[in-house]
Amino acid sequence: MPLITISSSAGSGGKIIGQRVAEFLNIDLYDDDRLQQAAIAMGIPEHDLKSLDEKAPGFFDRILTRKPELYLDLMEAVIYDVARKGSGVILGHGSQILLRDFGCALHVFIHATETSRVKRIMEQKGLSKEAAEKLIRKSDHQQKGFFRFAFQMQWNDPSLYDLIINTEKISTDSAVKLIVDTASSEAIETCSLSAADTMERLSQKKKIEAALVENDINLFLLHVEVPEKGVAEITGAVYSEEEKQRIAEIVKKAANVSEVRSEVVVSPVSY
Repeated sequence: MPLITISSSAGSGGKIIGQRVAEFLNIDLYDDDRLQQAAIAMGIPEHDLKSLDEKAPGFFDRILTRKPELYLDLMEAVIYDVARKGSGVILGHGSQILLRDFGCALHVFIHATETSRVKRIMEQKGLSKEAAEKLIRKSDHQQKGFFRFAFQMQWNDPSLYDLIINTEKISTDSAVKLIVDTASSEAIETCSLSAADTMERLSQKKKIEAALVENDINLFLLHVEVPEKGVAEITGAVYSEEEKQRIAEIVKKAANVSEVRSEVVVSPVSY
């Protein structure tokens, strides 16, 4: 079964297209609500779920003073955990970038002109033209900011996508058929067991990093790897033996880790 990421600009119809693709293929749809459910199932506290918003941290969005790097790690952990199942439709949240190296994922971008998007938003939400324009521009600004902050990339870069659909010229029905036909083609590989294993280990790695950040551990001098399921390797330097032990305890509690291989050295601060 296919693994599809669908990214879209506000008012282009990406959400309804994603829903219909998932229904047609009888696979799971991962929208905001479903991703939050997946996060809770992974053991991520509900107060951390604002990490799933596609917004760059700034004066307008400090997310209750939480650490930006924590939210990125949590988001990546959720996307990788969902993707390891090998099928589904994931809506946004940087999934087209996080899964860009996996040949079994089809990346789709849905767009339309601003005029078309404004008209659709006015009809769907009963807004005035001015209000619809403001909503669209705010959404575009937030998405651009998120991608610059998280990935240093433009979210509408065509090189990120396998299929780009303009819904001003292509109807919803045609867009759904085009995605389904492309996802079913021989060019899109079935996710192998090795790909699923890689995504699962990446998810564990990000959960570990998130747990360390959550506990005020600076990752600047640390490196985390998950060479095999349930095994975490931590290398780097810390300033005390107590911190070294604390890191090992945090890692073991995170992401169902059964073994911690630590090569962390203690390097006291010189004053």
